[in-house]
Amino acid sequence: MSSWKSLLLRIGDKCPEYGTSGDFKDHIETCFGVLRRELEHSANDILSYLLQCAQQIPHKVPLYGTLVGLLNLENEDFVKKLVENTQTTFQDALNSGNCDQIRTLMRFLTAMMCSKVLQPASLVVVFETLLSSAATTVDEEKGNPSWQACADFYVTCILSCLPWGGAELTEQVPEEIERVMVGLEAYLSIRRHASDTGLSFFEEEEDESGNGVVEKDFLEDLWERIQTLSNNGWKVDSVPRPHLSFEAQLVSGKSHEFGAISCPEQPNPPSTFSGIAYGKQKHEADLKYPQRICRLNIFPTSKSEDMQPIDRFIVEEYLLDVLLFFNGCRKECASFMVSLPVPFRYEYLMAETIFSQLLLLPQPPFKPIYYTLVIMDLCKALPGAFPAVVAGAVRALFEKIADLDMECRTRFILWFSHHLSNFQFIWPWEEWAYVLELPKWAPQRVFVQEVLEREVRLSYWDKIKQSIENAPALEELLPPKGSPDFKYSVEDDREKNEGHTLSAELTSKVKGRQSAREIIVWVEESVYPVHGLEVTLSVVLQTLLDIGSKSFTHLITVLERYGQVISRICPDQDRQVMLIAEVNSYWKNNAQITAIAIDRMMGYRLISNLAIVRWVFSPANIDQFHTSDRLWEFNLPFLSPPFQTLQILRNAVSKTYNRICDLRKEIASLKKDVALAEEAAANAKADLEVAESKLTLVDGEPVLGENPSRTTRLKLQAEKTKKEEVSAQESLEAKEALFARAVDENEALFLSLYKSFSTVLSERLPDASRAGTLGELKSVPADAMAVDPEESSAMDLDNENRRPKNSQLNGGNPNDVYNIGEKEQWCLTTLGYVKAFSRQYASEIWPHIEKLDMEVLTEDVHPLFRRAVYSGLRRPIN
Repeated sequence: MSSWKSLLLRIGDKCPEYGTSGDFKDHIETCFGVLRRELEHSANDILSYLLQCAQQIPHKVPLYGTLVGLLNLENEDFVKKLVENTQTTFQDALNSGNCDQIRTLMRFLTAMMCSKVLQPASLVVVFETLLSSAATTVDEEKGNPSWQACADFYVTCILSCLPWGGAELTEQVPEEIERVMVGLEAYLSIRRHASDTGLSFFEEEEDESGNGVVEKDFLEDLWERIQTLSNNGWKVDSVPRPHLSFEAQLVSGKSHEFGAISCPEQPNPPSTFSGIAYGKQKHEADLKYPQRICRLNIFPTSKSEDMQPIDRFIVEEYLLDVLLFFNGCRKECASFMVSLPVPFRYEYLMAETIFSQLLLLPQPPFKPIYYTLVIMDLCKALPGAFPAVVAGAVRALFEKIADLDMECRTRFILWFSHHLSNFQFIWPWEEWAYVLELPKWAPQRVFVQEVLEREVRLSYWDKIKQSIENAPALEELLPPKGSPDFKYSVEDDREKNEGHTLSAELTSKVKGRQSAREIIVWVEESVYPVHGLEVTLSVVLQTLLDIGSKSFTHLITVLERYGQVISRICPDQDRQVMLIAEVNSYWKNNAQITAIAIDRMMGYRLISNLAIVRWVFSPANIDQFHTSDRLWEFNLPFLSPPFQTLQILRNAVSKTYNRICDLRKEIASLKKDVALAEEAAANAKADLEVAESKLTLVDGEPVLGENPSRTTRLKLQAEKTKKEEVSAQESLEAKEALFARAVDENEALFLSLYKSFSTVLSERLPDASRAGTLGELKSVPADAMAVDPEESSAMDLDNENRRPKNSQLNGGNPNDVYNIGEKEQWCLTTLGYVKAFSRQYASEIWPHIEKLDMEVLTEDVHPLFRRAVYSGLRRPIN
């Protein structure tokens, strides 16, 4: 890397490029001196790299803004071109809806305004353009309120610039910035309060009466923080102001105008603006303009008492930017996160911000493994502080695990087990040994059980047993050792029967490399007629699974070679349900292989997704929804639930979902191919027509005026391109037919899934008059449990490896009593999964919502089930 690039990249860091100096002023002067010399040779490279740095290291934007201000004194033309490029890039970002680029470029514009590079009035025009678009969007008569997510994003961008430039704007253009503030306040008064319970980390009870204090949403909270900052004279400690050190020089520079920008128009509202139409457009807007953070308040406010209200927002912005732009460089990420330009400690806020991203709904910005690695590196970078903070966060979340959203609970389990695997599985398990005294369905007990299960998968059984030696009783929660349970084994003491003989015969045939066809003939002629379906299916499947049990490769080989045998025995849903049950029976001690085997069988089309839904909702599996000790994580776009049955269900839904996504991409590609083929065919035909039109008459007979060989070549080319056009069109039609079929299958799958959920919940949920809300469901008294509703005291999270003495366990009292009955806990857990499924597959569910309303979400459906579905879809209840 050339020296000027290295200086630009490392400006503000403690690094060799700047020697021992940690002073921003020295860094800026050094970098400016080098860039000034290089401008003559590398102006274009410097311009593009400087703009790239400002966008991808936005917590250094004040330094880059000051640097541009100094360059403006030397080379106005260069800086004018930089401003023009910034304007072009900013307009492109607006047109494409690139949220991160819009946000970081607006901060860069603010920094350049502070350094006298940009006219303050130009920045105000940018603010007013965005504000006008936002106000129009939420206007019910002129706009499209379902796209409020976009409007809120624009307003958030304006507000987020003010900590970086509010003081300068107030000083230089007081009337204009006051006009912007009045406009912002007016917007806040007409927009709808954003209440997305479907994206909340914790299950929150809605106030049915509308009474009580409504918690501020993110934008309302930010506006309040900005007002406080304004009342304090725009004094903020967490934003560097290096331009003040060069103010006497910068004031003589020429300020440039920023070209006009325009916001793209939002989609028109449908002619009949029903609740469904509003919901579909709102879902589309939320996907395109997602809220960047949902605050997870883990620690007491006393842990950040040194911060002004605005400081929390600014540090969050710094941390989120570092996580975003250094997601491929975990070491760099951790290094930048621990050296932010703020004068106070922020370990607790850093932990809360990272966990808020790990648990963010509907999905985290990056794969969960990224946050695992960052937390691990931060523990190593700050060994005296951060490990204790992380441990405090774990304890706090554990105490509230019963109220944690089901998907967040799963991510927390998977992260925690993975985190411990990087630190020799060391944890003071004796703190949590009391969970053995809780009912088997208590969320804290299930949490410990699932963490231990996951640890076994990441290590081995004996190692994890050794890790809990300080709480040996917890061995009861360890999973069984994962050997298969082969019904027809000849090595154990089981009584031998006809199945053993048939199994041995089948094993001999497979080892003798008989073909699938030969085995099918044997089954149909010698086994099925004599022993019936149940024995036939059990013998064939158990034997083939046993042959393939040595490794994943063995399993795949068996399925590829003898999948036709299984397909012949299990051609319909009823038999496929029996097939899945047989796989589960063979691998009952190893949920991981069970899930893999069913996944592979689904891939080979031996099992349909509807059969999986039916099996999941069979009585034996329904009873495990809230207590299963089988944890497994699939390599899916989203983390899956820990329970084996629900895991397999989610895998089935994901496969259908991924198939539709793949077909969509293929169809889009084929449409481009068809357009290109049509264009090529039209051009070839036109060229041939031109050639054929050039005829001459010789002795009264037409003769080609062109070279005959060229005309023949053009004719062949026209025929070839026409064939390619027809072929491309046929391919497109075939893919569209497959897509239509996949969509129909998807609709059938979701209808089956939600009908099944509705049925099992209606059988177990109390009457709506007794439990119409989650709060009422939780208050249904558990049989023979007397609970003292004693208030819990504040939790001290930094005690040394001790459970808070006065904390209540999931609403219980200090005597380790869990006050929710098993039936009620089953309902709470299952409703949590209904919401999680709805949220994860919202994009696939919305196209079928009319059918779902008609066949499942009818008037007589239980209100708690309806609320769970609506909440997951972020669909207004009323």
